[in-house]
Amino acid sequence: MMTEKETVTEKIITDAMANPSPAKSMGDPGITPLSPSHTQQNDTDQVPSGPSFVVVVAIDFGTTSSGYAYAFTKEPECIHTMRRWEGGDPGVSNQKTPTTILLTPDRKFHSFGYAARDFYHDLDPSESKHWLYLEKFKMKLHTTANLSIDTDLHAANGRRVKALDIFAYALAFFKEQALKELSDQTGGEFDNNDVRWVITVPAIWKMPAKQFMREAAYKSGLVSRENPEQLIIALEPEAASIYCRKLRLHQMLDLGTQTTQNGFSPTDNVGSGMSQGDRYVVVDCGGGTVDLTVHQIRLPEGHLKELYKASGGPYGSIGIDYEFEKLLCRIFGQDFVDQFKIKRPAAWVDLMIAFESRKRAAAPDRTNPLNINLPFSFIDYYKKFRGHSVEHALRKSNVDFVKWSSQGMLRMSPDAMNSLFKPTIDHIIQHLTELFEKPEVSDIKFLFLVGGFAESTLLQQAVQNMLQGRSRIIIPHDVGLTILKGAVLFGLDPSVIKVRRSPLTYGVGVLNRFVEGKHPPEKLLVKDGTRWCTDVFDTFIAADQSVALGEMVKRSYTPAKPSQQVIVIHVYCSEKESVGFISEPGVRKCGTLRLDVSGTESTAPRREIQTLMQFGDTEIRAMAVDVSTGRTVKASIDFLSH
Repeated sequence: MMTEKETVTEKIITDAMANPSPAKSMGDPGITPLSPSHTQQNDTDQVPSGPSFVVVVAIDFGTTSSGYAYAFTKEPECIHTMRRWEGGDPGVSNQKTPTTILLTPDRKFHSFGYAARDFYHDLDPSESKHWLYLEKFKMKLHTTANLSIDTDLHAANGRRVKALDIFAYALAFFKEQALKELSDQTGGEFDNNDVRWVITVPAIWKMPAKQFMREAAYKSGLVSRENPEQLIIALEPEAASIYCRKLRLHQMLDLGTQTTQNGFSPTDNVGSGMSQGDRYVVVDCGGGTVDLTVHQIRLPEGHLKELYKASGGPYGSIGIDYEFEKLLCRIFGQDFVDQFKIKRPAAWVDLMIAFESRKRAAAPDRTNPLNINLPFSFIDYYKKFRGHSVEHALRKSNVDFVKWSSQGMLRMSPDAMNSLFKPTIDHIIQHLTELFEKPEVSDIKFLFLVGGFAESTLLQQAVQNMLQGRSRIIIPHDVGLTILKGAVLFGLDPSVIKVRRSPLTYGVGVLNRFVEGKHPPEKLLVKDGTRWCTDVFDTFIAADQSVALGEMVKRSYTPAKPSQQVIVIHVYCSEKESVGFISEPGVRKCGTLRLDVSGTESTAPRREIQTLMQFGDTEIRAMAVDVSTGRTVKASIDFLSH
């Protein structure tokens, strides 16, 4: 924070390139920040809640499975999870449907979920190769470094499609399903304007991925760009946390006692009860990512405060699928597996479904082998491709714990299956171990294990071994629906999480008065006899800094020329907590702040545009006002590279 007002007025923003030479970075001294300050809104001046909604519908758009749930604002206690889906899998009884989508050969939406999978599976191979089938595509948003509106995805047959279209199709599907169910419930055409939508995303997602979800929602017609507050982006582990702190004893399993808690009154909250100041960790283990959040509860209202920035990584259960694929490559050859996936995509999907149900049967104490059905076309195609049988390949391979059974199945020893889990579980345990070593993460009373992967007894046992009784490990009964239900609660009251931690350091590049001995000589720039230091990083907020909900970072900017219509300011970010210059390693340009100052021309000698940025919510927002006229200036902050 700047304290001396004098130095502040002399700071001039330049939009510097990554390694600017003074002449280049000067261009236009652009904009002068006048008064940086942090303002905190008191709880008394509540943010206006905007239009009132009749119902909140949350969509859990998962890597492997998706679903929705809703509650009417008049009965917030009563959360409805979506109706049963047709075509469930053997051994998988949940209310969610696979995140799979099928487009016709001319790229029109055909079906989603089980329906897409079954239809695709029943197509003749000569036909199916023209259809576009996609699964596990959500991870692309996490793994793409320079995510943009134009990012592509690959369908099972290798053809490319626009990611934005696929996400929009999926959201449009959920919108239609949910509105249909709501219409049936209320006995009339349900109006989308009465719905507040909530979409869940991993907490470790960067801003571009969150913004991408919002763009897809606009494209799908879920909400309109003119009405952005009708959609809330919720963070998955936060949603889980909101739900978990309300758990009743009979709704969870305490791994320490291995029993569903009984003998308490069923109205007691978690275990011995959450008490004032309790700290807990939520480990959200999904299909694609694992997300760790540390919260402290503030009673009586049960408000939550984040104690450490969200962490985690791409360590979801699909990592086990990749290990299985690697195993197949070791036995049958990478060249064959790659060809088979493209040439017989429906059979590949079948094989992965067969693997999925065996994957769920894996357990630490299992002694009998697991059999995986190889689709006929796998056996057939392999013989054509190699000229010898699958059985021959298995005998000849050096993989001794996978055998061929006489019923035409791959027979895996329990050790073989457990070894497929190992890399993924090791990642999660390593991450948890590092988290628990942080000073902010001490005295953790509970660890909540949520998300679909939390059902794995192998994972549960690994977490128990790591914690050695330091915290109580709690698994909600409906562990796969925890996030969905919590997201509905969040939509009903988004202000329940009062304090968050910023995942990154954000700021802009400015010019400061050059100070001999303090500033590096190569940053010196002389203009009209004044000595300036270029590329100074003006920090809006630092990584892991606490930010209260509604807290504003304030900066004032002045257009360089009176006639200027738009001010564009590059926003930089870094993982480091303290940054001196935008040219430092690890600092990257991550977004743009646009102030539309057209129509605000005034006779004032110097226009001052006051910008307010909010970092305490699940998305970063900006607002701006022309100080001399008091008029609102259209401000937007954009993180998607165009």
